Amino acid sequence: MANLSENIAQTVTSVGARASYGDPVTVGGIEIVPVALVWFGFGAGSDESNDDSIQGGAGGGGVSIPVGAYVPAPDGVRFRANPVALLAVALPLVVASAWALVGAGLLKRGLARRR
Repeated sequence: MANLSENIAQTVTSVGARASYGDPVTVGGIEIVPVALVWFGFGAGSDESNDDSIQGGAGGGGVSIPVGAYVPAPDGVRFRANPVALLAVALPLVVASAWALVGAGLLKRGLARRR
């Protein structure tokens, strides 16, 4: 089971920047380079039972969100963001930050009342 986890980890780490930057694509006569936010997660485990058999399992997954592309511009190459994907990435961060600020405010208010 450990070999499976190690093989998966080596495969994912060897991908490197190729996971985030796609191969150049020609669209309408213009060559662009797609960019994505990519992350992976894997895990494995095993347990030796009373009858000396080994039980185990492994799993994993990944996410790829297209955030934009590099496109040619008159003054060089420019990054063009995908607004829908950027909202999808930013919204959870904004919500979590808001909840943290609200929680901190409630905590501060609660501590002030105890004094």
